[in-house]
Amino acid sequence: QVQLVESGGGLAQPGGSLRLSCAASGIIFSVNAMKWYRQAAGKKRELVASITSGGSTNYADSVKGRFTISRDDAKNTVYLQMNSLKPEDTAVYICFVDTLYLDYWGQGTQVTVSS
Repeated sequence: QVQLVESGGGLAQPGGSLRLSCAASGIIFSVNAMKWYRQAAGKKRELVASITSGGSTNYADSVKGRFTISRDDAKNTVYLQMNSLKPEDTAVYICFVDTLYLDYWGQGTQVTVSS
């Protein structure tokens, strides 16, 4: 059974940092892209960052220069380092794993940026 377990969310002050992790287990196919999405209350889900199996990364304009996505293929884990957090970064952050045949979603972790 495939599981994506996210951790690292919580409360941060504006200007602060958080590091999210998403560990995937039970996946038997090769993992291609790994991504982080977020969904704020009352808003559509948006793609925050993605990283390919070759290590190429892409970011939403709103997080460029502040967030960094990385992956550890030996652990099937994707990370999101979030610096210089802003109140508008408040959302549920959800990881996504794309494999050869199937895609998987995490359950989400809440990030709240507030003073």
